[in-house]
Amino acid sequence: MKRLLLFRHGKSDWDSGAASDHARPLAKRGVRSARAMGRVLARSGQVPDLVLSSPAVRARTTAELAAEAGRWACPITIVPLLYGASPGDVVRLVRDQDDGLGTVMLVGHEPTWSAVAAQLSGADVQVKTATVVALDFAGDMWDQVAPGRAEIAWVLQSRMFLGDDWDLDGG
Repeated sequence: MKRLLLFRHGKSDWDSGAASDHARPLAKRGVRSARAMGRVLARSGQVPDLVLSSPAVRARTTAELAAEAGRWACPITIVPLLYGASPGDVVRLVRDQDDGLGTVMLVGHEPTWSAVAAQLSGADVQVKTATVVALDFAGDMWDQVAPGRAEIAWVLQSRMFLGDDWDLDGG
């Protein structure tokens, strides 16, 4: 089985004064959410083998903060294609991954992530900020990834883990 994790970047800071959409950083809430999701994924045994991130500041920072907070040992690779990618671009990227990788995470943007989840699983998923969608594929080769061949294993939203009942700031 192969697992694809689609991670939408955390809440961005629209008032940052960034020179471009590409340069827009995370808001404080986005930083907190990215860290929380990194810890949640680590504690639940869902750490990816590889992270591929959009080069947009908010996406790259989400990936870096999640990995740091969750103490993930996997590499993070910046993939320019993921900024403004079509669902077809994303599927081609996934199909090109090394078959030795069991779980690959893509960190990027809407509306692409909802469209990719729908195309691959047939399900309607709204991927809000700092949400991770896990898509499972039967088989051992990434090049078998195709529309309609995935099952949604779970959807986690950061807001599920930021209440008083969760100790995610303690490490």
